[in-house]
Amino acid sequence: MTPTGIKPADTEALWKEYHAALRRFIRRRISDEATADDLLQDVYIKVHSSIGSLKDRERVHAWLYRIARNTIIDYYRTRKLTGRIPEGLSDPGTGDRRILNELSSCVQPMIDRLAEPYREALILSELRGLTQKDIAEKQGISLPGAKSRVQRGRRKLKEMMLECCHYEFDRRGGIYDYERKKHGCRTC
Repeated sequence: MTPTGIKPADTEALWKEYHAALRRFIRRRISDEATADDLLQDVYIKVHSSIGSLKDRERVHAWLYRIARNTIIDYYRTRKLTGRIPEGLSDPGTGDRRILNELSSCVQPMIDRLAEPYREALILSELRGLTQKDIAEKQGISLPGAKSRVQRGRRKLKEMMLECCHYEFDRRGGIYDYERKKHGCRTC
């Protein structure tokens, strides 16, 4: 058994849980179905052979997707099938514009569902660019009250987003992939 409590034999259970999602992740980036299946098999082999390197059991999801992303990058680098690696893979810090565009259509309906004081505070701060001091003056409340509304509004918006989808973040905190949760989303 490794220090994390994950044994190489646990690979099968992980694979059953994540196989379909990892395949979708790869297929979004690889157009040829047979190649995508080959890369998925490569991911499985890498997971099985390096499961002992997983330091934090709570990070298994991110670890699996990092292996999948790196496998795709390696594929494009070694085969030089295109002039460049697809956007969002080569530099995870830049994020995938397509994914951000897809998610942006969900943000406004979620903001609209917030209670009035939080909704207005978020619209003023995040969409109109007002300072929290300006928000306090506009709403006739104290500066700490305005700060509280903006922070609570952000937190509530984040909770709604996390309720709908599972997100994959790069090392800088940018979203590089997401998957809608099985129960669906009431907003999007």
